[in-house]
Amino acid sequence: MMDSPRLLLPAARAAPYPGSSACPRLDTGRPPFSLSYRRRRRSSVQGELVVSYSYANMQPWLTEFLNYICAICETWVNTVQSASTGAGSQSSVVDESEAVEWAMQDFYALRKDVELAVERVDEVRQAAGLEQLVEEIASLENKSGDSTLWDDPSKAQELLVALTEVKEKVRLLNDFKLQVEEADTIVKLTAELDSIDTGLLEEASKIIKALNKALDNFEMTRLLSGPYDKEGAVITISAGAGGTDAQDWADMLLRMYVRWGEKQRYKSRVVEKSPGEEAGIKSATVELEGRYVYGYLSGEKGTHRIVRQSPFNAKGLRQTSFAGVEVMPLLPEESLDVEIPEEDLEISFTRAGGKGGQNVNKVETAVRMVHIPTGIAVRCAEERSQLANKIKALRRLKAKLLVIAEEQRASEIKQIRGDVVKAEWGQQIRNYVFHPYKLVKDVRTACETSDIGGVMDGELDPFIKAYLQYKLSAAAEEQSAK
Repeated sequence: MMDSPRLLLPAARAAPYPGSSACPRLDTGRPPFSLSYRRRRRSSVQGELVVSYSYANMQPWLTEFLNYICAICETWVNTVQSASTGAGSQSSVVDESEAVEWAMQDFYALRKDVELAVERVDEVRQAAGLEQLVEEIASLENKSGDSTLWDDPSKAQELLVALTEVKEKVRLLNDFKLQVEEADTIVKLTAELDSIDTGLLEEASKIIKALNKALDNFEMTRLLSGPYDKEGAVITISAGAGGTDAQDWADMLLRMYVRWGEKQRYKSRVVEKSPGEEAGIKSATVELEGRYVYGYLSGEKGTHRIVRQSPFNAKGLRQTSFAGVEVMPLLPEESLDVEIPEEDLEISFTRAGGKGGQNVNKVETAVRMVHIPTGIAVRCAEERSQLANKIKALRRLKAKLLVIAEEQRASEIKQIRGDVVKAEWGQQIRNYVFHPYKLVKDVRTACETSDIGGVMDGELDPFIKAYLQYKLSAAAEEQSAK
């Protein structure tokens, strides 16, 4: 017996299938031939029919049978190839037309956004009084050139700070104009081209997105007019009613404010943190350094309420917990020109605990300071020595008293009233509902959103802007009532 190599048989004419009488049964143990189909390319249906056969087992009727098989296979291959080619060309045409249609829709939407941005930039520049700001810069520069300026160092410092702020405001307004002109140029260039360049559209879209965010921040700074709004902030978070859930809720708020500071590119530092027994924290203090931090976060002061399925409840019942948030300005030493009589202070010392080695566990370095007339208390435990904690606690107490005096329009510290945040039912300023639905709603401004995940990740700008507008309108109504 001699087996031939694998041969490629050409397609033969179609023949009727041989009947059983014309096809005698082969009793040999090995089949006389085998069929296989080999593709030319992995991504194509085109190929060749491969037939392997044995000379020894070949019968006279086998030629007719092979011709019949080859005809069937050739018909099948041609059908598959034509169907695949037709479907592929039709699919490519459809995909290309859909891509063009989507690109045109994106272009029209972007052009509308650019038009709105142009109008908004013009309104902001006009409302900010750009011409008056330029004149103010010239006036301040003339004053800064006076030879007697530094006879009064504090006054000279105030003038230079004011000059820097006005220059920064003018620079921002000019940057807004340049950015919107760049996006407008890209849109006009794309309209003149025969085809749409998606790369240019993406670039213009990024410019408009960044510009709108910068305009939002600029408009928010215009709502800040308090004497301490430009300073940094010290946030103190304490767990309220709710046990372990409240401590866990305080830890969630701590992360929320830290994330907000990171997104705003402020320098944030957790200076004190007291962990809870099972989970979360009992209290924590965060310092955020940057311009207008206190102005933005001043509205966060108050009680924050959460409603969720408790992860610490074996039955998974819904539970309400509370946490208190205190916000104070991070004032420099020279700004704290407040005299507090020692008899009005109650100072106590405790062990700080936590990191710091045996010093914080054996020595009473933590300081708690209470202003007796108002009941306002502060605590400082981040420093390693008792004296350093006492100095920092006194600074925070003075800053807190100054802010409360400003809010209550008191001319002296003696005139202010106690202003303690009570983290309990009925005192909340904002509700965070995780179950049975998702909603964050500010009680004062009625600002709300269902994106509770974004809020807990630091997306607080809508609530901050709503509170600043609410505060401004409330002040205007009070002024008109007088």
